[in-house]
Amino acid sequence: MGHGKETPRQKMIGMMYLVLTALLALNVSKDAVEAFKLVDKSLTKTTENFSTKNELIYQEFDQAASENPQKAGPWKNIAYEVKERANEMYDYVQDLKIEIIQTAEGKDSEALTAEGEIIVEEIKKIDENNIPSQILVGSDQNGKAFDLKAAIGEYRTFLLDIIGNKNVSASNSIEAGLDTDDPVIKGEKVLWVNHMFQASPLIASITLLSKVQSDIRNAEAEALNFLYQQIDAGAFKFNSLIPTIITNSNYIMRGNEYQAEVFIAATDTTQQPEVLVGKYETTVNANGIKEYRMTGDYETLTVDERGRGIYKRKPTVLGDKTWGGLIRMRAPDGDFTNFPFEEKYTVAPPNVVVSPTAMNVFYVGVENPVDISVSGAASDKTFATMTNGTIKRGTTKKFRGSFIASPRTPGKISNVTVTAEINGIRRSFAPLPFRVEVVPDPVAKIGGKNSGAIAKSMLSAQVAVFAELENFLFDIHYDVTAFTIEINDRGFAVTEPSKSHRVTAAQKSLINRLKRNDRVVFTDIKAVGPDGRQRSLPPIVLKIE
Repeated sequence: MGHGKETPRQKMIGMMYLVLTALLALNVSKDAVEAFKLVDKSLTKTTENFSTKNELIYQEFDQAASENPQKAGPWKNIAYEVKERANEMYDYVQDLKIEIIQTAEGKDSEALTAEGEIIVEEIKKIDENNIPSQILVGSDQNGKAFDLKAAIGEYRTFLLDIIGNKNVSASNSIEAGLDTDDPVIKGEKVLWVNHMFQASPLIASITLLSKVQSDIRNAEAEALNFLYQQIDAGAFKFNSLIPTIITNSNYIMRGNEYQAEVFIAATDTTQQPEVLVGKYETTVNANGIKEYRMTGDYETLTVDERGRGIYKRKPTVLGDKTWGGLIRMRAPDGDFTNFPFEEKYTVAPPNVVVSPTAMNVFYVGVENPVDISVSGAASDKTFATMTNGTIKRGTTKKFRGSFIASPRTPGKISNVTVTAEINGIRRSFAPLPFRVEVVPDPVAKIGGKNSGAIAKSMLSAQVAVFAELENFLFDIHYDVTAFTIEINDRGFAVTEPSKSHRVTAAQKSLINRLKRNDRVVFTDIKAVGPDGRQRSLPPIVLKIE
């Protein structure tokens, strides 16, 4: 009968339930069975009170979630899951009560209302003891009370999983109120179902099921009270206020604005936080709340007397740097809470600029990487446009952090104009001119050779002609689309064409006819580069050695 802290009314109902159960075991008079009606009415009234109080708590959840959705919203969602499960359990038991009464007295029983309520005073067959056993216990121990026991167990586990080990009193109350363990009677274990419903008069079974409903609502109340407390359980209490200033930049260009945020930061001098720097992962727990956990190797910062972690670095590589991690503090409920943070800074070169303008060249059909930086401006606040083409940020790993210029017409100038947002103000700088040229022609090769002597066996083993761009800044690929092999056979020029870069069978036949000191010429070589233009390449002239 344990429910944690019980009210005097609950204690009285519990005592009545024990006394009347004992009377049933003694097979006392019908007057004693009649007394179960009083117990059932009291249980029904208690259940109604629980339902009313629970509804008020749900309203408080609604109010808290509307005022602070981020803080109270997840707990409200869990509370409404509890409500749904509790209502399902209550209705499930109510259907069992109605089934017993309808089976005993018919569907038109005066004890049943159209709304599914039970008027216990109108039950006529209060001492019927066969039908409840048939429905709940069953002739082969397959009655519906066995499913009821399983459902109560699942409901109990559902609530206990929500509470965990955070409130022992609430957990014990739920355990006791929804206990379906098989009891030991006179030294022998008896099935819970048989102990509760075997050969019980109809009114006794109804009353016992009403008690189950009361326990369901009581357990619901315990869970709701716990969940409502969790809204503020993790709220931190601070006992020290520190004036704090954060500036937009300590490096200000002439004509720009200096800005600073001045505010009060709260801290708790009774505990030192842990500041962990490194990678962390984010998960969502069963309650829908985000949780954070460090992964891999991470650094624990030294924390000063004011609770501030000290992060120091001496970067040697230029560019934007991102760092972050978790600040860990113990909440009032005893659990650790992790707060994620992230910060960025930019490593710039010394204030010396060397600009070799004579080499400012863009090539048509090539991704031309351009490094653009402005002192005092972050890389994501730096923008660029250009004439005679387009320029955009690099997105691939190879060009990330750079801009990619794509010029349009060779022989013309492309002017690149840089705009940067510094302290919230956009500034444009004078355009920089770049010459636009075409990529030089590649050199055709077979077997790595463009001219000179080659062994016949080496030449016969080759399967294709390739085009290579030598001594050029960019790694550009050309595709050979056609070529012709020409040899001199007994004073006559013999040719064989290929419409791709591959050596054809007919061409291999010509090569196999070559002898020492014979010449072979690869002519009419066509190749296409990234700009889509077809180029005619100089011939390959080889001598068989």
